Amino acid sequence: MKLRQNIRHFAAKKALTMPVVGDIATDKLVDLHVRVFGEKADPDHREEREPHMATFFELTFDTYVRALEEGFTEAEAREITHVQANFDFYNHGWTEMMEFPVEELETHYERYEEFFERYDIDIANPLGNFRTKEIPDAPATPERLDDPEHPHAEGGFADDVYVEGDDGEVRVGGREEPEDVDVEIAPGLQDVDAESDADETEA
Repeated sequence: MKLRQNIRHFAAKKALTMPVVGDIATDKLVDLHVRVFGEKADPDHREEREPHMATFFELTFDTYVRALEEGFTEAEAREITHVQANFDFYNHGWTEMMEFPVEELETHYERYEEFFERYDIDIANPLGNFRTKEIPDAPATPERLDDPEHPHAEGGFADDVYVEGDDGEVRVGGREEPEDVDVEIAPGLQDVDAESDADETEA
């Protein structure tokens, strides 16, 4: 998968792993992800999907922190959560929201198979052991799986984590984590412009 990565992603990583501050950052990042992916949804279905996405995304941040604790890089840990989300989109037939094509689902799973198996995560059960609360139901559109359209998907990046930096250059594995990251630049910990915040936090 191809992700974006800049200093604010590292600030978010720092914030998410801090007591108290982590809860604030999680709430803000959930709101951002609901907005970003909601904008990719069919407008006729966006509102009915938002409560489901909010709870689902909240739980993926637990996955993110656990992956960091196990030694995954920021980009890898974040990619794991995006793979979880795309499994969920696929299961609901929300193909227009997917970030990679349906045919790459298995490849993305296999790259993190050891981690996923450890926590009972698979395509049919995207959260596995991280499903620690009830998730609101949302109507599925399974008919879209018959002839899936992926207007927001980028294929060809399934073999590794690819990271696009602020300079537009795509690097395998992501950039080196900077030292002394200011946690206050993480989303939700300062007054930020909503549009630019969504752009910078989007994969």
